[in-house]
Amino acid sequence: MSPIPVHLAVEDDLSEVVIRRLLLDTGRDYAVGTVFERTGFGYLQNRANNWNAAAAAGTPILLLTDLDQHPCPSALIDDWLDWDVHANLIFRVAVREVESWLLADREGFADFLKISAVLIPLDPDQIVDPKQSLVNVARRSRSRALRESIVPRPGSTAVQGPDYNGCLSDFVRNRWDHNVAAERSPSLGRAWEKLMVFEPDWSGP
Repeated sequence: MSPIPVHLAVEDDLSEVVIRRLLLDTGRDYAVGTVFERTGFGYLQNRANNWNAAAAAGTPILLLTDLDQHPCPSALIDDWLDWDVHANLIFRVAVREVESWLLADREGFADFLKISAVLIPLDPDQIVDPKQSLVNVARRSRSRALRESIVPRPGSTAVQGPDYNGCLSDFVRNRWDHNVAAERSPSLGRAWEKLMVFEPDWSGP
């Protein structure tokens, strides 16, 4: 069977690592091409219609963004696109941020941080600010190295630590159990199901 080509459009490095891990774990022969800029949701929103048009012309693209303050994924998609999502555009929305998907592996993430699992919320898709929740949980870590990587330095105006993406990317690559996480995060479960059945549409415009 021929590889399934797909380009990625993601908000940041952590989102890319998460998507690459999911694609790998499907066991399907996804072949990742270009990874479009990792500069936040504004870049993705401004180019979403272009990518939908490219998808309609026969270029499969996987776009992952955070829900943030939108009421629901369908509202975000309607806001970003001027016409229906083409079959070749895999448009997935993490509720409310990709950090929710990491927190959804409750026991695995607790073990990574060396904390009790009871400190991690049970329903990650309902967390209003998953990034802040993750940082707050990391403050409780018994590992000084992890705390210093994930948590902003005292007096800093940053919302995350100096090696936030690097540290969490290491967790995703080596310890994250997306199967467990998908049971607690419906948005992750939907993304996984889509990746397992996606087939490019080569019929053209």
